[in-house]
Amino acid sequence: MNSTPSLPRRQMPWGDVPRAACAAPDGILPVNKDAGVTSHDVVGAVRRLAGTRKVGHAGTLDPMATGLLILGIGRGTKLLTYLSGKNKTYEARICLGVRTDTEDREGEIVSLPDARLAARLKTLGGEEIDAALRKFTGRQMQVPSRVSAKKIGGRRAYDLARAGEEVRLSPRPVTVESFLRTGPAVFSQETVPGFATLEFPVSVRCTAGTYIRALARDLGEYLGVGAHLRMLHRSSVGGRRSSRALGVKQYAQMTAAGRPLPVLPLSAVCKTLFPVVYVGAEEARALRFGQFIAMREPGECPAGETGFPFAAYTEDGTAVALLSARGDKLKPCLLLTP
Repeated sequence: MNSTPSLPRRQMPWGDVPRAACAAPDGILPVNKDAGVTSHDVVGAVRRLAGTRKVGHAGTLDPMATGLLILGIGRGTKLLTYLSGKNKTYEARICLGVRTDTEDREGEIVSLPDARLAARLKTLGGEEIDAALRKFTGRQMQVPSRVSAKKIGGRRAYDLARAGEEVRLSPRPVTVESFLRTGPAVFSQETVPGFATLEFPVSVRCTAGTYIRALARDLGEYLGVGAHLRMLHRSSVGGRRSSRALGVKQYAQMTAAGRPLPVLPLSAVCKTLFPVVYVGAEEARALRFGQFIAMREPGECPAGETGFPFAAYTEDGTAVALLSARGDKLKPCLLLTP
C-alpha cells in the first residue's frame, strides 16, 4: 500500500520544547519572539510549555519581525482584546531605493534601480529625511500592507497576495505619535549588488493597527525613491517592554527544569488595564456567583472614570471580577479568582 511521504518537520530556533506536567495558571506571558517564526509557531510552543490548548496572542508579528508578543493563557485569553489595543513602540530599519512586493526584505524586488534613482538618493540628506518623517506623524489615513492579516471577503490579504490575486484595502485611521530617525543614513549594496541603497534606523510609537511596513512604503513614495523594511522589532506594548521578556528557548529551559512559567496573574494585569473599584465581602460573594451588584455613583469611580469595564477588588487587594454595566446594575463579565 502506497502512502504519501510526510513533509519534513520545520526546525524551530528553540528546538523541541517539553510538555508541562500540569497546566500553567491563568494569566499573561510576554514572549520575546525570534526572527523567522510566525506568531502561531510561538503560540504552539507555549501550548506545550503551559500544558493547555487555551493560548492566544494580542497582535501578530510578521515572521521577519522580532520583539514583544503578548500571550494569554487560560482565562488570560479574555484580556487579549484589551491588550491588543494598547499603543506600541517599534524599532525598524528602512531601506530607500528599492521596492519589494511584501514591503520588507523577504519579498521580491518589483522595481530595479536606475541612474535617475541613484542620483536622487545621493541628494537625500538627513534634514530632508527627517522633514519627511514628520509628515507621517499625527492622525492619518493609512492603507494597510497588501500582505497584512486584514481580511477581504473572509480571506487574509497575505493569502490573496501570495496567490497572485488583486488586493485592495481601504484606508483606516491610525495615529503615529512619533516617527524618528535614530541613527545616520548610510549607503549599502547589500540589497542589490552594484547599487547603493540608503538605509537608516527609526523608532516609531503608534496606535494599534498601524503597519510599519506601510509607513516605510509611504515614506519611500513621498521621497520619490521607493522603500522597504530591512528590520522590525516591537520594543513595547503599553507599559511592557521586550527587554524584560524571555524567548521560547528560555521558557523551555524553565519547563525542562521543573520550574513554572512566570505567568503574570490576572489580578496584577487588570490593575494596569482598568480602573479599579472596591467591593465589600457580600458584593464579592455575589459576583463570584454571577450575580449583579449596585451601580457605583460617579464619586465612587476611580479618578472620575465612568467607562467600562472596571476591575473589582476587595479592600485586602483580592481581585474578584471585571464588571460591565447592565441597566442600573453592575454585572461580572469575567471572574478573576475562583
